[in-house]
Amino acid sequence: MVAKRVLAQEVVSLEVKLRKVEPLNLNYLEQLGFVWHTDSDNTSYIADELVILSNAEAESFANAANELYDMFVEAGEYIIENNLFHEVGIPFNLVDLVKESWESDVHWHLYGRFDLAGGIGGEPIKLLEFNADTPTALFESAIIQWAILKQNSLEEGVQFNFIYEALLENFKRLVTLQEDVSNFDELYEGWRFLFSSIKGNAEEENTTRLLQYIASEAGFDTQFGYIDEVEFDDNGIYFNEEKFELWFKLIPWEDIAIEESDLAMLLTNIIKNKEAIIFNPAYTLMFQSKAILKILWDLYPNHPLLLETSYEPLQGKKQVQKPIFGREGESVRILDENGNLIDGKEGDYDNHKMIYQEYVELPVDELGQSYQAGVFYAYEACGVGFRKGGKILDNISKFVGHIVE
Repeated sequence: MVAKRVLAQEVVSLEVKLRKVEPLNLNYLEQLGFVWHTDSDNTSYIADELVILSNAEAESFANAANELYDMFVEAGEYIIENNLFHEVGIPFNLVDLVKESWESDVHWHLYGRFDLAGGIGGEPIKLLEFNADTPTALFESAIIQWAILKQNSLEEGVQFNFIYEALLENFKRLVTLQEDVSNFDELYEGWRFLFSSIKGNAEEENTTRLLQYIASEAGFDTQFGYIDEVEFDDNGIYFNEEKFELWFKLIPWEDIAIEESDLAMLLTNIIKNKEAIIFNPAYTLMFQSKAILKILWDLYPNHPLLLETSYEPLQGKKQVQKPIFGREGESVRILDENGNLIDGKEGDYDNHKMIYQEYVELPVDELGQSYQAGVFYAYEACGVGFRKGGKILDNISKFVGHIVE
């Protein structure tokens, strides 16, 4: 039987099992390029403990992500066939680019991250959202939680984490366009691959540089350039007067559409003219939009991995109100069955279109901290990491690695 205790007048199941570990040295983290290790309140962003998963739990997370990705592909096809771009919040100046990228196999989805509730202590897994365009927590999930195992003399194989290897293989698939990448060297024609982020954000820059490193290891000729140093015209993408056939940008598509409308037009022409391929592809904006959760519920009503979601408040149900393109818990609110506010606050996305998703409790530890699984997907489910915090996870939530026992 799962132990229980009273916390804030609620009965909380002690479902999350944790293992204390020796934390990584800050100098070592910075040598790795992981410089966002300390939060604004001077506490460590990386928890000194690991979530203990069983083999069955790890396998369930992988199976759920694989099944969900297939469902997202079906939902994307449905959106395009029924011209539902407005309903899911695709800016009008990206519609053509979304269509163009969807219709050709060369526009390969490099990686994404599913945020999932449950999956621990026998609780069913439920999809919260899919970070398909510019997912964060890659560095900590692929590298840092693995390094914690090494620091504590634990075996690498006791973790569901082959994110690095999956990304390396998926980079090669950008050339082979098939699962088998053994003929990559024969097909690769020396394409130049440019990686870009904005200036002044160490997390985004070093995450981008990690991806650049993996692409270089895969065999690509790569360079890094800040977005304001990159030049564009209808004939291609340029950096330091060199033209690049492949471009990865850790910049959200919706930001490009809203803040850089001229660039959105140029990128559309570049894709139409087959001058370059962009990652992640524009169609991932459909997956990124939380409005697709309503489309999924329509296509797969009562699916065990889904939560009921609507464009209008749900009647008689505890629910979460979310902006369709919000990030880091901004403008997210938990509402009771009558629509009254339980938790949440004003945020930067208050004026955005909202969806309403049935509320589900996250697994908690003995202190009442909530845990949300983030399962990375790169052609297949390839690893999991956890975030812990309050009922609404925000930019001061902690990263927690895991171990499979």
